[in-house]
Amino acid sequence: MEKEWDIVEVLRHSRHDWLNRLQLIKGNLDLNRIDRAKAYINEIVIEVQHESKLSNFHLPKFASLLLKSNWESHLFQLEYEVLNDLEAVKINDHILSNWTKAFFSVLDQAIEAFQENHLSITIQPQSDGVRFFFDFSGIIIKKELIEQFLEASENDVMVKEFSENELGLEVFMSVM
Repeated sequence: MEKEWDIVEVLRHSRHDWLNRLQLIKGNLDLNRIDRAKAYINEIVIEVQHESKLSNFHLPKFASLLLKSNWESHLFQLEYEVLNDLEAVKINDHILSNWTKAFFSVLDQAIEAFQENHLSITIQPQSDGVRFFFDFSGIIIKKELIEQFLEASENDVMVKEFSENELGLEVFMSVM
């Protein structure tokens, strides 16, 4: 069952994240690590720019899924980037969100807990649709679960790489 997020809960998580970021910057400044503080600020700016692009992409369910992902109890850390500012292409938000939710669930079941598991999603809008690159690095202990999920997938999924430590997928969603 999917957790319902209310506005107060979202703001609480967001405020907590921002407080942690400010404390890292302050700590580096207190230790006179000006370059490290500036580098961290630059990382934050880039992350917020990707967050803004994602939010403006007119895929509310998918954007919500990614934005709250690291606040949920996944066994991986998520990061994402939107490669360009093309005008939003109309694709099926419902299908994309459901497929991504199911992929996250299978991934959680297939990877080893308490490891440095990392999932990166790159979003590349194009005139005829959108390409999504899912790149996982970590420890996969149940490859068969992922294989079964990919075989049953109705989306256009291309496996780029698949081993015990890496998984690379390309998903294409065409214009509606």
